[in-house]
Amino acid sequence: MTVNTLFPTEYQLHLFHEGSFFQSHQLFGAHIFKNSDKVYTRFCVWAPNASLVRLTGDFNNWNGEGYDLQKVNDEGVWVIVVNQNLEGCIYKYEIFSNLGEKLLKADPFAFHSELRPHTASIVYSLNNYEWQDKHWMNRREKKNILSEPAIIYEVHLGSWRKKANGSQLTYKELATELIPYVLDHGFTHIELLPVVEHPLDASWGYQGTGYFSVTSRFGTPDDFRYFVDQCHQQGIGVILDWVPGHFCKDAHGLYRFDGTHIYSYANASDRENAVWGTANFDLGKGEVQSFLISNAFYWIDQFHIDGFRMDAVANIIYWPNATQGKRENPFGINFLKNLNKEVHEYDPYFLMIGEDSTEFPHVTTPVRYGGLGFDYKWNMGWMNDMLEYMETPPYSRTQAHSKVTFSLLYAFSENFMLPFSHDEVVHGKKSLLDKMPGDYWEKFAQLRLLLGYMFAHPGKKLLFMGFEIGQFAEWKDKEQLDWHLLEYDMHHKLNSFVKVLSKLYKRTKALYELDHMQDGFEWIDANNNSQSIFSFIRRGKKEEDQVIIICNFTGLSYPVYKIGVPKNGEYREIFTSDHQEYGGAGLTNKKVITALEEPFHGQPFSIEVTIPAFGFQMIRAVKKRKERKGNGKEKVRGHAISRRKRE
Repeated sequence: MTVNTLFPTEYQLHLFHEGSFFQSHQLFGAHIFKNSDKVYTRFCVWAPNASLVRLTGDFNNWNGEGYDLQKVNDEGVWVIVVNQNLEGCIYKYEIFSNLGEKLLKADPFAFHSELRPHTASIVYSLNNYEWQDKHWMNRREKKNILSEPAIIYEVHLGSWRKKANGSQLTYKELATELIPYVLDHGFTHIELLPVVEHPLDASWGYQGTGYFSVTSRFGTPDDFRYFVDQCHQQGIGVILDWVPGHFCKDAHGLYRFDGTHIYSYANASDRENAVWGTANFDLGKGEVQSFLISNAFYWIDQFHIDGFRMDAVANIIYWPNATQGKRENPFGINFLKNLNKEVHEYDPYFLMIGEDSTEFPHVTTPVRYGGLGFDYKWNMGWMNDMLEYMETPPYSRTQAHSKVTFSLLYAFSENFMLPFSHDEVVHGKKSLLDKMPGDYWEKFAQLRLLLGYMFAHPGKKLLFMGFEIGQFAEWKDKEQLDWHLLEYDMHHKLNSFVKVLSKLYKRTKALYELDHMQDGFEWIDANNNSQSIFSFIRRGKKEEDQVIIICNFTGLSYPVYKIGVPKNGEYREIFTSDHQEYGGAGLTNKKVITALEEPFHGQPFSIEVTIPAFGFQMIRAVKKRKERKGNGKEKVRGHAISRRKRE
């Protein structure tokens, strides 16, 4: 290798400017190269409107003289090769604009950054980590997430748990503490609020400066790789919140990078995002598409991430500052299609999840069929309707009945994920538990009911940390969760309920196999608004896997309540939220329930059950199983428990 070969090729530059260089992080940024006994560090940056670019850092006493970058093409790519191994050194680019400004900028492609409040980039090699998650990666290829269970635990790393002295856990400490906790509670994935480098803790990572730099708040990039690796080795997927729509305007970041708006729209009305005080990426520019799609590939390649939850998709589909209603942004729509197409071609098993609050059609339809190409869309409508319904006093819910039924009119129009995210429990919105009306006991009973209904409703599940211990307070991003609550009986019992519910969900195929298909759901009774009781059937791929769900959203109990069922025979209650073990009143159906040959609710048969106040119940037909022959004949018997009950 010669020094000349360290410079970008014309083909690489062509692809970058065209918007098709999806490994641009292998060219841009700081890279260390070896040639026999010599070691070089190459720096490459895009600054098309700069008159001069210099490299400055601790290795030259922050004096850029003699460290001028060479402009290698007319579109403004600059390169310098330093005849040293600068690994671990901190640096910035000294950029002189055409207007005579001198700007100190962090590297947009840096792999590591200083700990805030410092803002310099750090030369870091990603060649020193050996992954141990081959089994997970191979297994991931054999699973179809559409027909698999998914319970995602959304986590803000800075406030899940803290050390005794109030400091934050590191990535390695989180691997030791968070992963066993997630496993114990039955979650299938961890979703992390953004871990890109960001200057302000209070932004929670949604206003980033270093898209290729995992935040140094909790350790190094290799420390984060260790965290992901450990998740995978123990069977947990890792999803990242990702923000390709807008970026923060701090002086060392992407904003006015070379004195002009090269990463954002030139037109101020398109560029400035007044809601968040950020700048919108110019998604019609080839170099920006290369930057962002490369970033997706980077997290897949270098960190083995399993998926993105893409923030603020509506801000990409529509111009954010449109004065007359919604106005589609063709650049944003084309970017989303291109991104999803390229990512799925590169890694067909990578999950792309869109947080879209609009009614834009075909969000989860593949691009080749005219859709945006996401795998899942957050069901924001369901979330808003259900929280509004639950916050309605029980005696008034008869007037809000359609809030529960409406979601089933569109539940299969997209591949949906049901979210109760951090956005629903921040300042001013109350925690999930505190949203529930009524007294202390009623709050817990209704939260158990809501969670049960969520797990029975079609769609994968996402819940923000703290729901499982019954946080009364809203999420406080500067403090850890209120772990002391587990010392109190009702909170401890709620925690037990969540563990059992998640495990029941994962072993009940009817609750997830046909999430995305109408065949997986059938109402038994959706019209009982006078009692606010809902009953329905969830089905799996096999007929014998179906379960019956009953939800009572009032504080009245019913010793005898009749519902229609699809099959004759015997039924058993396999789960109830009113069990005393979970803090309920203990009004359960302990005995086998025999179906009546009386059609009801449009079903050919019916059963009579006891329904508790604010109860969630799951009922299953008693399965028949074949007994191995003992006398040359094959017998068929009922479940052992039901046989004993008959005797």
